[in-house]
Amino acid sequence: MKPSPIRRAAVAGSFYPNDPAELRAMISGFLKQTKPSGVVPKAVIAPHAGYIYSGPIAASAYVQIAPARGKIKRVILLGPSHRVPFRGLAATSADAFATPLGNIPIDKAAFDQIKDLPQVEVIDSAHAMEHSLEVHLPFLQEVLGDFRLVPLAVGDATPEEVADVLEKLWGGPETLIVISSDLSHYHDYRTAGKMDRAASKAIESLHPEEIDYEQACGRIPISGLLVAAKRHDLRAHTLDLRNSGDTAGSKDEVVGYGAWAFAEKPDT
Repeated sequence: MKPSPIRRAAVAGSFYPNDPAELRAMISGFLKQTKPSGVVPKAVIAPHAGYIYSGPIAASAYVQIAPARGKIKRVILLGPSHRVPFRGLAATSADAFATPLGNIPIDKAAFDQIKDLPQVEVIDSAHAMEHSLEVHLPFLQEVLGDFRLVPLAVGDATPEEVADVLEKLWGGPETLIVISSDLSHYHDYRTAGKMDRAASKAIESLHPEEIDYEQACGRIPISGLLVAAKRHDLRAHTLDLRNSGDTAGSKDEVVGYGAWAFAEKPDT
């Protein structure tokens, strides 16, 4: 069967509202709870759970890029593959990704830049039901308006392989990098907090080797960003660090969420 030219939303109505007005109102509410720092980051890490759980934390990242609306024209979006195992990074053959807020065009020229890398392959099945990329799209649509998307699901890859893809697509201020990841899963509140603080420290210090799988489901794309950030002399800053026990769940078994911004070091 020939793939559809449009990748339809798979988790609208479950992870986030399917009604456009309700969805916009929810995102707007989250964004109003936080504020920009005044520095538009080159890259952000944000969570990908249901909005009632992780939406406020994700908003702390997306509010930082809102001032660049009209300037950011391309978003490189990487997240872990939860359903389909594969080696490397999965591109898409779709022409657009759909959400209740409309269609986002895929940047085919960007895929042309990385198609010769051995770790990159078109695997549409990796995108079909994957939520780790999809849940970021309505936030991006609300804060950026029009942009082109480069969605890459990440399977079994090395940090260097991910970093090399990012390097090819790095671009200038017109290009934003978004890494999708939650943190610890299903520990008690105190244990999760300890694990998540350790992961945050590793991210801020750009030490991917100090992050293990139990600390972040998106460990591989995060690690690739940290390698690339070190190459480009970026500084990481923690924007928010909470878990589902802080937002909309019990404290018995929680999922951790964090948001980080990466920007050039200020002149001294």
